[in-house]
Amino acid sequence: MSDRVKRELNCLRREGESYNDVLERVLDEDRVSDFYDGFGRWSDEEAKRVREGRRKSKKKKRKQRMRERAEDAA
Repeated sequence: MSDRVKRELNCLRREGESYNDVLERVLDEDRVSDFYDGFGRWSDEEAKRVREGRRKSKKKKRKQRMRERAEDAA
């Protein structure tokens, strides 16, 4: 199994699942999309990093809008 395939399977893997379990679940043709698919795919550290990035981006955009409004008022 290549490193890339193993990484992808690890992302899809649920607690207690073997690689075979993951493949059976993913390849199941009768499988209907579950609302919770994808939830919990990020580690706590990854989720924290993304939240922090979004917070910084919003702050930067907010400061830029304030500067633009101040320039318009001047």
